[in-house]
Amino acid sequence: MLETLAAILVALFVGVVVFIATRPNLFRVERAIQINAAPERIYAMLDDFHAWAAWSPWEKRDPAMRRAFSGATTGMGAIYEWEGDRKVGKGRMEITGADPSTALRIKLDFFKPFVSHNQTLFTLAPGEGSTRVVWTMEGPNLLMSKLMSLFISMDNMIGKDFEKGLANLKAALDSASGA
Repeated sequence: MLETLAAILVALFVGVVVFIATRPNLFRVERAIQINAAPERIYAMLDDFHAWAAWSPWEKRDPAMRRAFSGATTGMGAIYEWEGDRKVGKGRMEITGADPSTALRIKLDFFKPFVSHNQTLFTLAPGEGSTRVVWTMEGPNLLMSKLMSLFISMDNMIGKDFEKGLANLKAALDSASGA
């Protein structure tokens, strides 16, 4: 009886490990919004990490969060590091690609509560009187994140923050223009 139970548990464990191993090796989260502003105005809020306090969905989660800025003031080489409570953790962002008013690429590293290395991309596409802003994050789906994905997807976990951040960005630009 005990041997049968042990065999069933081992088989179940092996089955779960095999299933987890079949999960995708990469994750991607993407959200978009249409903003009634020129790409240049929007880009200025993205490529200056000091401006993120006005719109980032994570900035207000820990009022005691420590921030450090280094490297270039804006654009390529600008660096933003933070450390806060368990809600915001510890991490670092560095602008690694800047195509003014069109695209901004950021290397995003988390150190706490877990280690993760991702790429973030903002793209801006002008239209008639507005700009479509797309916020994308991609990264490796390692064993722990594959296990977590059995219960909650990265898209569900981060997508809501992206939606809130884009809405905050739009509101910040609207209030700056007096709209």
